[in-house]
Amino acid sequence: MGEELPVVSLFSGAGGLDIAVERGDAEPLVSEDLGNGLLRVAVATDHNEQALETLAANFDSAKTLPGDITDLPTEQLLDTAGLKRGEPVLVVGGPPCTPFSKSGFWLEQKRESRDPNASLLDEYVRVVRDSMPEAFVLENVQGLTYKTHKEQFDRLIRSLAELGYNPQYRVLLAADYGVPQLRRRVFVVGRRDGKEFIFPESTHSGWSERDTKIDHSKIPHVTAAQAFTGLPDPLAISPDEIVDGEYGELAAEVPPGQNYLWHTDRYGGRNRFVWRSRYWTFLLRLDPDRPSSTLQAQPGPWVGPFHWENVRTDSGTDRARRLRIPEMLRLMSFPDDFKIAGTRADVQRQLGNAVPVELGKAVVRALMIQLGYLSEPSPTKSTILT
Repeated sequence: MGEELPVVSLFSGAGGLDIAVERGDAEPLVSEDLGNGLLRVAVATDHNEQALETLAANFDSAKTLPGDITDLPTEQLLDTAGLKRGEPVLVVGGPPCTPFSKSGFWLEQKRESRDPNASLLDEYVRVVRDSMPEAFVLENVQGLTYKTHKEQFDRLIRSLAELGYNPQYRVLLAADYGVPQLRRRVFVVGRRDGKEFIFPESTHSGWSERDTKIDHSKIPHVTAAQAFTGLPDPLAISPDEIVDGEYGELAAEVPPGQNYLWHTDRYGGRNRFVWRSRYWTFLLRLDPDRPSSTLQAQPGPWVGPFHWENVRTDSGTDRARRLRIPEMLRLMSFPDDFKIAGTRADVQRQLGNAVPVELGKAVVRALMIQLGYLSEPSPTKSTILT
């Protein structure tokens, strides 16, 4: 192993971007390739105790700092990592996306972009300013780029530009980079030398709700069924994975790839709902032949995506089932042996807020190539994540 280049991780959560950093020199789309240790997360911080437990269980060398970042001086971050200003190669992180997410958009303060958590973008800028890394990677939900949040986003870009980093941003679809999930995230990347960062070309192609044109020269999107290949069936059904209650019977009748709209007067189910009266994820079932829709961090009891296959309960009724932890790990392109603290709901919350590993790897790898730490990659292998 050669020199390990130090990285400061903010808002680390479950560590999706941290894995992407530490495997940034690994072969794309080959999950068993751990890389050669080019980058090392020197310090990671988060206010959530379970997230810190998850980080400690999976990152042996990273030191962790708990607490609210607004109360955490940059100097303390650098001291914990054993670094001085200008020494971090990267600062990475995704400030909590709640203020900018479609989830909860009915709240007036979110629609008007008055959520106090939006100021965490300024804390990210503050750490970049005080630590002056060679480059930074910031990620967030696509909603950050909406007109509703123009003031906050413009301030973010302007503040980073004033530091000389020439920030570039782009919304990327995870499925276009080998992740079996139709999740869109915005990445903001900047270099201390002011040179423009060029985002990586997509490796995969397929249709989504916005893109109907398929590039057949690229690898087809990885489907949910492909992602789940090889996962063992559990010996027993866990009660918390059964979708039951008021809409349990209706959920079980929804075909793969459909949602509550199946039970409107326009489709073949029961006429129980008004057309487009609910969120798309209500009673949503996975289509095994397509990537998953976005994994929700805090779903209600009838919010999918649920598995396309039903399970038989002890009472002999068919019910839809929630995704199991190994399945969620695969949809996020996390390693199969990744350990996440907490209950099944805690795991989904952490993963639903995380960066899909292969998407993060694509961005980090492109950045390290452009900074001169890596050579140009070999042609992308048409490998399904295993």
